[in-house]
Amino acid sequence: MPARFDVVIIGSGVGGGCIAHVLAPSGARIVILERGSRLPREDRNWDPEAVYADAAYKSDERWVDGNGRSFRPGQFYYVGGHTKVFGATMFRFRREDFSAMEHAGGLSPAWPIDYETLEPYYARAERLFGVHGEACADPTEPPRSGPYPHPPLRHNPVIAEVAEQLRAQGLHPFPVPSSVQNHEGGACVRCNTCDGFPCRLGAKGDAETRLIDPVLQHENVELRCQAQVVRLRADASGRRVAAAELADGTKVQGDLFVLAAGAVNSAAILLRSTHAKHPEGLANASGTVGRHYMNHNCTAVMAIRPLRANREVFQKTLALNDFYLDDGADGPPLGNIQLLGKIMEPMLRNEIRRVPRWARTWLAAHSIDWYAMSEDLPHPESRVRARDDGAIVLDWRRTNLAAHETLVAKARRMLRAAGFPIVLTKAFSKDTPSHQCGTVRFGHDPANAPLDPFCKAFDLDNLYVVDASFFPSSAAVNPALTVAAQALRAGEHIAQAALH
Repeated sequence: MPARFDVVIIGSGVGGGCIAHVLAPSGARIVILERGSRLPREDRNWDPEAVYADAAYKSDERWVDGNGRSFRPGQFYYVGGHTKVFGATMFRFRREDFSAMEHAGGLSPAWPIDYETLEPYYARAERLFGVHGEACADPTEPPRSGPYPHPPLRHNPVIAEVAEQLRAQGLHPFPVPSSVQNHEGGACVRCNTCDGFPCRLGAKGDAETRLIDPVLQHENVELRCQAQVVRLRADASGRRVAAAELADGTKVQGDLFVLAAGAVNSAAILLRSTHAKHPEGLANASGTVGRHYMNHNCTAVMAIRPLRANREVFQKTLALNDFYLDDGADGPPLGNIQLLGKIMEPMLRNEIRRVPRWARTWLAAHSIDWYAMSEDLPHPESRVRARDDGAIVLDWRRTNLAAHETLVAKARRMLRAAGFPIVLTKAFSKDTPSHQCGTVRFGHDPANAPLDPFCKAFDLDNLYVVDASFFPSSAAVNPALTVAAQALRAGEHIAQAALH
């Protein structure tokens, strides 16, 4: 490796990948440091026994919760980050998500940018990820500058029937915006293992296939795997990051650093990066690094018709936002409801162990599976800490749970009215930080935000943090497209302001 790089990017997920995508044509010497390896394409990619029952791709690391309990978090360290197993859902935040909004559990704060600022980058990100969708089908959708790159995913017959049953109730179901290659010339075969599984065909729009592999075609870009960054080292002035220190003790020097390791790990890296002029960690003059951790309140909902098996496999094509901006009666916002990938028996095994296997198999065979998601509000004591022994402490103070319970109740009622007499629910645990955000938020005031509106650290001249850490609020839809849009915007700013 060169002794020094122009740009050091820490993390190869959506944030780091989009920064690399923007900066690669500049000719700057860029290295992407990824703590994991390439996730192999192999038969067990689609094996629910391997992926869920055996947790074959899940990290073995242990974190500690606020009560001192050790747990194995749902972390996936591979080139492409968590997108290797995400459900490929690519929502824009609603226009209202960028403004202060009252919820049943408190205030969701305003962002330092508005929707109109991010809209061109949303459009660019949708093209980059090849998103399928239908403009104007969702009544809450914000204004768009153009259509989706690809038409919406086709519903299978069972889901098409459910959509009509929901419309008969006065609801407004719409196609899920999705980044899969399910178009002419695309590799998607509409399997039942898109959501929560790696794609054996490379047909899912993950950060590896859509971002990292293309940027590596540039001779000035390198990818270094199994390179876990544990801290950043600032120079004597304390104003510039000089090097990234790896777990093996080696250091990677650079002129500009982009931290995109995920909201939990990015916060932990900064907190470990103490310096004489930054005793509480880098970028932490505000004292807010690691605080305001958020992770959506989520519940799996299984709608069951006992006399009718669901033999369809590709079902993640439908969503509803009827209760996104209010509860349907001018009350507070509740959240989003969307389909999950098809649940199979091994996916239930660790969740309902006391239920016999034959019963779990029957449930999975007769269910249509949904995902109810509500906003988690920022709380200063909901936080990430880095212990002296290297362990990460994740003390999540969940908020807005009453609104989420109302959303789940509405989902039950609408599904029973749609002909599903049995509706079972299971809340996601604290061990599943798949939508982690908010720990290094951006804002206008360095007194209460570590980052400026372009995600540059106020305290340092050459550090940007561009993953979901920067979110001031979590909204109530999947975060990947918003991370991508802001990373494209930040990358453009870096190219214009820092590389010239």
